[in-house]
This record gives sequence, C-alpha cells and structure tokens, in this order.
Amino acid sequence: MDVILKQLGDLVLGSIPTMILFIVLVLAYRFVLFGPLTRTLAERRDRTQGAVERAAAAIAAADAKSQEYEAKLRAARAEIFRHREQLIHQWNAERERALASARLAAQERVRSAESALKAQAAEAHKQIEGSTEQLASQILQAILPAGMAPVESAL
Repeated sequence: MDVILKQLGDLVLGSIPTMILFIVLVLAYRFVLFGPLTRTLAERRDRTQGAVERAAAAIAAADAKSQEYEAKLRAARAEIFRHREQLIHQWNAERERALASARLAAQERVRSAESALKAQAAEAHKQIEGSTEQLASQILQAILPAGMAPVESAL
C-alpha cells in the first residue's frame, strides 16, 4: 500500500502545476471573459427590458393622447352641434317674427279692405236708395199710358 500512496503522492505532486494552471485559467476566465460577458448580458437585458418598458410607456402615452384628441373632437363636434342648433333656433325665431309681421300686415290690409268695402257698400246702398224713387217713376211711366200721371206719395 505504500507503493500506492507513494504513486498517489507523486501523482498529486506532479499535478500541482496543472492544478495551479487550472485555477489561474479559471480565475482568468472569470475576470477576463465571464465578468464582462455577464455585465454585457445584464446590460443587454436592461436595454431590451428598458426598450420594452419605454415602448409600453410610449404606447400608453399614445393611447392617452388619442383619448385626449377624441375627447377634444367630441367636444368640438358637440360645440358645432350646439352652435348649429342655436343658429336653427335663431333662424326659426326670425322666421316666426317675419311671419308674425306678415300676418299683422295682412290683417291690417284685410281690415282696411273690409272698411273700404263697407264704405263702398254704404255708398252703393245710398246710391241705390236715392235712385229707387227715380227708377220707380221711370217704371211707372213706362208701364202706364202716357196720359196718366203718377201719384206722388208724401213719405
């Protein structure tokens, strides 16, 4: 067993430079390659995650802006509708005033025409009454023989 231990000891003693070289390579790998690689991957992850977060924030901001624009558009449409309704009411009121004015003018013309017609009717009635005796005497002269004179009544 001594031989085996001696061989093991020689083997371990011969492998010490290999172990030291391995440890140096592991440490060099750790500091030279693995550390910067880990930092680069972490930075890349942060950048991509940051880009995703910035994109999500930009999308949220765009949604907020679009909702704001839609609200402004709705408000503008409502204002236009209110203004149009106000104009329609104003035009209707003006039309009603014009119609009322035209009605009053027409009623005044009808009244004046009625009064003129009544005056003409009264004048015609007076003319007819005034000419009835004359017409009656003319009718009597036409009907009665020429020698008979009509009797005038004292009314």
